[in-house]
Amino acid sequence: MNSFLRPAVPGEEQTQDQAQDQTRDQAQGQAQGQAQGQTHDRSTVGRYRPISTHLAIAPPVSVVIPAMNEAENLPYVFKTLPRWIHEVVLVDGNSTDDTVRVARELWPDVKVVEQLGKGKGDALITGFKACTGDIIVMVDADGSADGHEIVSYVSALVSGADFAKGSRFANGGGTDDMTPVRKLGNWALCTVVNRKFGARYTDLCYGYNAFWRHCLDEIDLDCTGFEVETLMNIRVVKAGLRVQEIPSHEYLRIHGASNLRAVRDGLRVLRVILKERSNRRSLRRRPRVAALDSRLKDVS
Repeated sequence: MNSFLRPAVPGEEQTQDQAQDQTRDQAQGQAQGQAQGQTHDRSTVGRYRPISTHLAIAPPVSVVIPAMNEAENLPYVFKTLPRWIHEVVLVDGNSTDDTVRVARELWPDVKVVEQLGKGKGDALITGFKACTGDIIVMVDADGSADGHEIVSYVSALVSGADFAKGSRFANGGGTDDMTPVRKLGNWALCTVVNRKFGARYTDLCYGYNAFWRHCLDEIDLDCTGFEVETLMNIRVVKAGLRVQEIPSHEYLRIHGASNLRAVRDGLRVLRVILKERSNRRSLRRRPRVAALDSRLKDVS
């Protein structure tokens, strides 16, 4: 079994403390087995935490929430976050309301990071840098994402995926928040990405994703706006990372108005696609050049 996860002991109404005791006993048993000559990843011993009544994981999970003037929505966001996550990183985009205060009241250990630049992409990059977990989950602050779904994303990652990509149009997903025009635009842009980069996405412009921290070294994010989600989806494919789509339901924003503008942001997404397409060959040559260099060194 993958050293990052193990089945929890099934039982009726298992409490958090009971689950932790069980996984601690399991880890101690593995440590004893290792002393007898059995091999096991030392980094996971004693670190398993239950994420459901049937599954416990080792890697710490960080949740990044970019927010600007979302004080009214944060209670709905935080109440769905699972208590087993390692940390919540709130990136505050210079809010003029009580966003930071509310976040600290709802989650006393929240790590608040001030955004110095502008745009969702800039906020996410800032949040990623502040994370200490091995797994990073992106969650919007408007109440449209259901934190209960995080377990599905994490399960996909500990089962072998590098990048767990939320999809509103995969079987089991859905959306309450897309107009017919936005659906058409998303479908068209998604089709272009699939054809140009060999992807098999059912959704493109959706911000509910999770990934292993090491993926950041592979995708090298460098944009500041809403198009950051498209850039990530393209670059994980170009980097040859293992991607698994997770059915997700997008709910309506609860309070306030979205900053998303379909035409403006759609054109920005299209520019990213065209730019990444033009850079496709040069990026794919890098591993080959590195491999050639290593062979030359071996010969010399």
